[in-house]
Amino acid sequence: MPTDQEIARTIPLRSIGDVAAKAGIPADAVYAHGRHLAKLDMEFVEGLRGRPDGKLVLVTAINPTPPGEGKTTTTIGLGDALNRIGRTAVIALREPSLGPVFGRKGGATGGGYAQAAPMEAINLHFTGDFHAITAAHNLLAAILDNHLYWGNALEIDPRQVVWRRVLDVNDRALRKIVVGLGEGANGAPRETGFDITVASEVMAVLCLSEDLTDLQARLGKIVVARRRDGRPVTADDLDAAGAMAALLRDAIQPNLVQTLEGNPILMHGGPFANIAHGCNSIIATRTAMKLGEFAVTEAGFGADLGAEKFFDIKCRAAGLIPSAVVVVATLRALKHQGGAKAAAAPDAEALERGLENLARHIENVRAFGPPAVVAINHFAGDTAEEHARVAQFCETRFGTKAIVCRHWADGGVGAEALAREVERLCETPTRFTPVYGLELSLEEKIQAVARSIYRARDVVYSAKAAKDLKRFQDEGWGGLPICVAKTPYSFSTDEALLGAPVDHDLPVREVRLSAGAGFVVVICGEVMTMPGLPRIPSAASIRLDGQGRIEGLF
Repeated sequence: MPTDQEIARTIPLRSIGDVAAKAGIPADAVYAHGRHLAKLDMEFVEGLRGRPDGKLVLVTAINPTPPGEGKTTTTIGLGDALNRIGRTAVIALREPSLGPVFGRKGGATGGGYAQAAPMEAINLHFTGDFHAITAAHNLLAAILDNHLYWGNALEIDPRQVVWRRVLDVNDRALRKIVVGLGEGANGAPRETGFDITVASEVMAVLCLSEDLTDLQARLGKIVVARRRDGRPVTADDLDAAGAMAALLRDAIQPNLVQTLEGNPILMHGGPFANIAHGCNSIIATRTAMKLGEFAVTEAGFGADLGAEKFFDIKCRAAGLIPSAVVVVATLRALKHQGGAKAAAAPDAEALERGLENLARHIENVRAFGPPAVVAINHFAGDTAEEHARVAQFCETRFGTKAIVCRHWADGGVGAEALAREVERLCETPTRFTPVYGLELSLEEKIQAVARSIYRARDVVYSAKAAKDLKRFQDEGWGGLPICVAKTPYSFSTDEALLGAPVDHDLPVREVRLSAGAGFVVVICGEVMTMPGLPRIPSAASIRLDGQGRIEGLF
């Protein structure tokens, strides 16, 4: 079986100008980064606002498992399939982070014959957006420390500095550090740490901004510390927002790439859904909706994290109403959720138990309003009997179709049945109902997500989280939505609790104010905002061959 990288190398790519032309993008709006990557001119992007919107389709999934689900692969396969059946579809995806690429997961450009290309460039430095975000974030940290060094005119309490630094690499050694070591005037030690770039508030700001003006205004609202009297200190207080926006001027332009079938993909922004809001940029999604009859996008990890934040944060912020939702599952993942030790082998009992995880996700996404369809991402070794059981379960319990998709092996043609069902579902106008109203308190919003989405019994706060939550509420931040950070592997905060657990507690360890992004981050359980590398990271397999080509990227 060829690897994704080997498959990608066998297919000649179109020039990025041809891909742009297919999407109706004029040549003078395309800023090429070589032959196969480009950024789009913001004047062109903003000029699309008067056009009607295409149908927005969200691709999400069950809770992730070691066997994998293939959400990005399915998103790309569906986009290719919609184009194959005569509809114009533009795909909107997040950019990969170097953390997973060199860590446990590997690349994030799909797989098989349903890939974003060029996969090597996308998975590594791409167009430099993440580097710009990292630089802007760390510039603010440097300006803050510089202010402390030169007399601290704002009377910042060094013990209440909350702005950490970021790096787009998994590095657990940087989670907690001491900075400011030195002799005499050079030494002002304090504790801080690093997060991964995808967890940066600057990343969220980029993804939720309407344009450059909105971007700079949001950056200025970022709260970095508190004065000795407790009042917040912002990036604007430090005169940092303008320089940060300058670093992000080009990064805000959406990136254009292609599928292996030459269809357009707008790939922009990359927050993780387990520790951030998990969606690509509003700018890219809206642009995709203006350019195509269908815009196919995804939200990270399972629907309990990515889809919930897509609806409650992104759709609310941008005024988006999705027309349909695709929930991706595989037989292997369902059997893993059911406790199977060998998920690739037939196991009717484990499959039956695992179907409850799928059911929970279907219930949750349908509660938001849009209709759903299940995409069974086909793996070699799947049995027709088990496929039929999943389809019967979905039809009997929800009146929802479960369609076997073979886009990994066959490209867009393998997802045509899914495309036709999505097309049918999108014919009927949909409603959209968030889990909670913004008028609720922050604590009530956390309770709503915990009980409605996770089926938790109660929320348990650490003393610090409870104190900070009250402070945010009292300071007037109660009208913001919440962004829950927790393990993606379970509806609970215990990744060993598979299936569809109920009556568990949601332990809230910490809350962080992201005033620029416009939400409050609620950190639960043991989830880390700076991941670590596994015992044998993917980096161990990546190398250059004798011709200077990258090998081992998957």
